[in-house]
Order: sequence, then C-alpha cells, then structure tokens
Amino acid sequence: MQLTLATYNIHGCIGTDGRFEPERTVHVLKELNADVVALQEVEHHDLDGRDLLDYLAAKTCFTAIAGPTLLRETRHYGNAILTKLPILTVNQIDLTLPGHEARGALDVTLDGNGRNVQVVATHLGLKPWERRQQVRQLLKLFEIGPANIYVLMGDLNEWFLWGRPLRWLHAHFKRTPHRATFPARWPFMALDRLWVHPRRRLAGMEVHGSAIARLASDHLPLKAIIEI
Repeated sequence: MQLTLATYNIHGCIGTDGRFEPERTVHVLKELNADVVALQEVEHHDLDGRDLLDYLAAKTCFTAIAGPTLLRETRHYGNAILTKLPILTVNQIDLTLPGHEARGALDVTLDGNGRNVQVVATHLGLKPWERRQQVRQLLKLFEIGPANIYVLMGDLNEWFLWGRPLRWLHAHFKRTPHRATFPARWPFMALDRLWVHPRRRLAGMEVHGSAIARLASDHLPLKAIIEI
C-alpha cells in the first residue's frame, strides 16, 4: 500500500497576482490527489457560511484538523492538516519563543491501513536562532519504534543548507531530496520539506508545479509517496 503526502503553504489563498481565490487552492489540492496534506498560513474567512479551512475540506472531501497559532478576534491564522485517513490522536504543539511571531505544530497519529502513521506538520520561524530551538523541540516528539511510520513536514523557512536545523533533521531521519518550492513562479529555495522514518519507506518526492499551482500561492506544494 502507498500513501501520498503533501505539504503546502497556501498563503491564505492569496495568489501571486495578489487575489484571494480559494477555488484555485481547491484546484491544486485536487491535483495533488493526496491522502494527507499539511497546510500553512491558513486564514479564517467566511465562505458560504463556512470557515476557509472547512470550505477547503468540504470541496476536496478531506477531514480538517485545525492548528491555529494566532487567535484573533476576527481572523485566526496558522497550520492545518487535511486527511483522508482515520484520525487516532491530535496534539497541538506551541513552538512560540518570547518576542517572536507565534509558531506551532500539529502532532497527529493516523491509521494507515492498520499501521500508525505519526504526522507532525509545522511552520517554523524566520530567525535562525528560532529554528534551532524549534527543531530541538520537534525532534522530542518522535519516540521512534520499529512498528510505525513517522513523518515531519511543513514550511521550515530554512534556506541555509549547511545550517544546524537541517543537519539535525537529516541525522535524525536520514537525508531526503532538496526540492525548490519558493517562490512559486521561479522556485530556487527549498523552504518546504518532508522527512519519513524509516527512510526506506520514502518511494518518491516531487514539487507540484502545475500552471495553477504557480498562481495560487507564493509556495509550490511538495509531494511524497510513502510505502506502508
């Protein structure tokens, strides 16, 4: 059995043309045809009486798990997971450091055909010191055992290929391909990342660079196939 995973910074459904067009995001999600998608920069908007995340889930037949990091009076903002797999557990992790923008992660266990699949979806900070602290905290979430599959994915904002956060993550999960996802129109930075343990379960990884994906957000989705 194979599962398709993806991570996608949707930029609040605001495209590279500056327009708020949720239907373009829906189109990209359908193109991905994934079982699990980690979303970043999910804004609250009222669409036909539904929150934006619920709207995206309904249009694509996913179950939505919200992980807002900023709770504002009118517009929440943060992470989310869309899944077609049964949900076993959900934990929201606070990665915010004093004096910095609120950051977090969703730690979710899913049922992958009888095998537990732990998915941690995140969006890390802009400062190198932030990311170092946040990666240390994230790695503590994974109690690696022989029976299950572990996935870390999201927008890591890590553009230093030789930086400590990436070195630590590669050491923990083993190295995965470097795929440029940002900016969407002419990508040259691999800000969006995905790791799988055991590494042999990772069957393939690619950037989804369709014409509408290059317009729908400032990031392109990163997509991976894992074997269960």
